[in-house]
Amino acid sequence: MAKIKVTKVKSAINRTQRQKRTLEALGLKKIGQVKEHDATPNILGMVAKVSHLVSVEETK
Repeated sequence: MAKIKVTKVKSAINRTQRQKRTLEALGLKKIGQVKEHDATPNILGMVAKVSHLVSVEETK
């Protein structure tokens, strides 16, 4: 299964509670923090909802 690296690049200040919880569910708390996830439809959907706050890279 494909893997993705998700990096938080912007602050969650002045964002909705839903977006803050999505970032927390992805395991991202601090700016610059990187987490690796499987590229499942659930994870990709969460990343799409906060795409303006994170950057995504595909890994092998």
